[in-house]
Amino acid sequence: MNSVNETRQEVQAVRRIDFIVRDEGTIWLFTPLTPAAFEFLADHIQSDAHYFGQSLAVEHRFVYDLLIGLREHGLKAVRQ
Repeated sequence: MNSVNETRQEVQAVRRIDFIVRDEGTIWLFTPLTPAAFEFLADHIQSDAHYFGQSLAVEHRFVYDLLIGLREHGLKAVRQ
């Protein structure tokens, strides 16, 4: 039987959202919310990438591949 703390941790893991994703037409914005999300951007996104504030600006043709990469690294993105 799970302890209360283990149950809380499981619920928090389910609720954790690493990125908010917004479709702005030809550009999508990926806004990092967690330290893991910021670390992913630092480790996997080129230094000359375009940002709008803290949000990574991504051309629509690259969105699917980025989402797959996020999932493969255990990150969760939610469309807003």
